[in-house]
Amino acid sequence: MELARHRVLPFIARAIAPLLLALSASGALAQDAREFPGAAMRFLNVELPQMENAIKERDRDYFENAMSRMLDFSDQWGFKVRDNPQLARYPMCTEAVSDFLVVGMCRIMTTADTCEPGMQQRFNTNLQKCREAQ
Repeated sequence: MELARHRVLPFIARAIAPLLLALSASGALAQDAREFPGAAMRFLNVELPQMENAIKERDRDYFENAMSRMLDFSDQWGFKVRDNPQLARYPMCTEAVSDFLVVGMCRIMTTADTCEPGMQQRFNTNLQKCREAQ
């Protein structure tokens, strides 16, 4: 069972970006884009402590459930520029939301193909810039 999960998680990590794009194609709700950095940070402020606990407990199931929540959040806001062009002003926030799960998975599975050098630092930088944009 553990071996099957080990094979599934890298697939999930590689699938995040295309799924975000595909699901976001359905369109975003009419929301004021100026509120997006705050909404992104509220989302991440809930998810990041849960993810830290999952990493500590080596709970890989968290990531599957969190991916669903992340995809719902991205769909609500329409990450694709053509769906919500105002979000183009906040790439640091869209990238932080999109990348947090991959960064977390890479902390559990340090040898996964999707774990690029510098990914954690890019995430931290985007997270800080998003925080500042609130």
